[in-house]
Amino acid sequence: MSEVYATRRAQLRERCNAAGTAAALVSRPANVRYLAGAAPQGAVLLLGRSDDLLVCAGPLEDRPTEGRPDEALRLHVLSSTGGDPVVAAAGLGAAQGADSLAVEEHHLTVARHRAVSSVAPGLRLADLGAAVEQLRVVKDEEEISCLRIGAEIADQALGELLESILVGRTERHLALELERRLVDHGADGPAFATSVATGPHSGRRGHRPTDRRVEEGDFLSVCLGATYRGYRCEIGRTFVIGTSPADWQIELYDLVFAAQRAGRESLAPGAAYREVDRAARQVLDSAGYAEALPPLTGHGVGLEIDEDPQLAPAAMGKLDACVPVTVEPGVHLPGRGGVRIDDTLVVRPEADGGPELLTITTKELLAL
Repeated sequence: MSEVYATRRAQLRERCNAAGTAAALVSRPANVRYLAGAAPQGAVLLLGRSDDLLVCAGPLEDRPTEGRPDEALRLHVLSSTGGDPVVAAAGLGAAQGADSLAVEEHHLTVARHRAVSSVAPGLRLADLGAAVEQLRVVKDEEEISCLRIGAEIADQALGELLESILVGRTERHLALELERRLVDHGADGPAFATSVATGPHSGRRGHRPTDRRVEEGDFLSVCLGATYRGYRCEIGRTFVIGTSPADWQIELYDLVFAAQRAGRESLAPGAAYREVDRAARQVLDSAGYAEALPPLTGHGVGLEIDEDPQLAPAAMGKLDACVPVTVEPGVHLPGRGGVRIDDTLVVRPEADGGPELLTITTKELLAL
C-alpha cells in the first residue's frame, strides 16, 4: 500500500505545482487518511519541497480501525501538548524553503488560517480547494474491496434483524441492535447514525429513531451502513409489518422500486450526474409525487458517507468507471409513511457487466 499512498501524494503534488504552489498542507481528516494511510486525532499532512511529513499532536496510538501511517512517511510529533499541528506544519514547510503553501480553506477555521499567516509570514497562502476530494472520487480495486466487505456486513446485520420479532419494539432499540450486529460481524462501526422509521415516520430521509413502537400494518424503513477499514457503504430497505400490505402500500412501493431501478440502470461511465437523478425522479414526478421527493437521488461513498458526486437535479459532471454511489429514491407521505430503497453500487462499463451491486438484501416487499 505504500506505493499507493506515494502515488496519490505525487498526483496532488503535480496539481499543486501546476497551480504554482511549492507545498501543500492537508488538514481534513478523510483527506489525510487517503494520502497518508491514517489520520490520527488532529494530525495533518505536509507535502513539502524536500520531505512529506505527517505532523501529529502526540504519540501515535495503535488503533487498527483508524489505519496505520504509510511507513514511507516521516512522522513529526509535537514536543509540547496543546500545540496546533496545522501551525507547526506551516512552519516546517517554510523551514524547507517553500515560498507558497496551499491549504484546505474549506476545512481550516479563520483563526487557524490567521495563525498560519502569523507563524510563517513569508509564505504565500493559496487555496487547495477540493483537489484531494476530486482525487478520491474514482476508487481503486482495494478501496472497492473494502466497500464490498462493508456491504456484506450491512447485509448480514439487516438479514438477522429481519428474522427476529419486531412488533412492540421501539425504533431506537432496533437501531441500537443493528449497530451492535455491525460490529459483531467485523465492522469498525456504523457508517452513520442508523435510521429505523416505522408507521408515519417511514420513508423519511435521515429520520432519527424515536421511542415509537412497531405496530401491525406499519411500513418499516431501515437505513444503515458499515465502516470497514475506514470505507463506508449504505443500504436502505422498506418492509411491511405483520399482515399482507395494503393496496396503497403495494402501489407506493412498486413506484419507488421502479424509480430506484431506473436510477440504477442509468449508472454508466459518461452518464451525467443530473441524468441519473432525472431517470429516478421522473418516475415519481409523473405519478404526482414531485413535492414529496428528497433533494437528491444519491451520492458518492468512500472514506466519508456523503462524498462527491452528488446525483441531484443541478449537479454538474459525468460519472467515471469505478465510482461507488448510492441510488436512494424515496417518497414520504406526511401522516401516513412512505418508502425508501437504497443501494450502494460501483459504476462499471457495460463490457464489464454494468453497475456492480454491492448491497444485495432482497428488494421484494416482504411482510415481516
